[in-house]
Amino acid sequence: MDNQQQNNYKSQTAELLLKLKAIKLNPTDPFIWASGWKSPIYCDNRILLSDPNSRNIIANYFTDIIKYKYDDVEVIAGVATGAIGIAMLVAEKLNLPFIYVRPEAKKHGRKNQIEGKISDKQKIVVIEDLISTGKSSLNAVKALRESNLEVLGMIAIFTYGLNISMENFQKNKVNLDTLSNYNELINKAIDIKYISEKDSETLKKWNEDPENWS
Repeated sequence: MDNQQQNNYKSQTAELLLKLKAIKLNPTDPFIWASGWKSPIYCDNRILLSDPNSRNIIANYFTDIIKYKYDDVEVIAGVATGAIGIAMLVAEKLNLPFIYVRPEAKKHGRKNQIEGKISDKQKIVVIEDLISTGKSSLNAVKALRESNLEVLGMIAIFTYGLNISMENFQKNKVNLDTLSNYNELINKAIDIKYISEKDSETLKKWNEDPENWS
């Protein structure tokens, strides 16, 4: 997989997310995240699942990357709940077993955190829909590792590219790839006239310090 192909994925994924309104940009009327942060961007990649053509395109991108980077993968894992649907499509295309990881173990029944059949030391690629700080994604990796599974890497649809997320992935020694990212999204949004150059400056400032942006 050459750089040109990777750049095509980034650009095409960004455009697809914007056109489907899976990602919304509103610099003048910010969204409020669950954390309390004000943000000019809101991402809901589950909207992809409602469009058959788009979800197939994204699943194919994931499949290409996995075949190129992780040809020894044995199981595809999705992070609950946002990545379950797309991860299952990827597992189907690769003809591999599928599992998913809950944020925490259930309080009843078998009290599983990992749902699906697993075997000791299996090699796993984790599928995620969105990377913000990375904490919930890495929580899934921790659960898999504690179950004596080998996590080869994680691939996500989109990342905000926050410094804290990059630090968290490096600290936990997890290889991360994403189909697209924040900078690519802003460039594409300008290109298709979704936002103005002035709006792009606001969006870039948020990305530099989201916790204190207003």
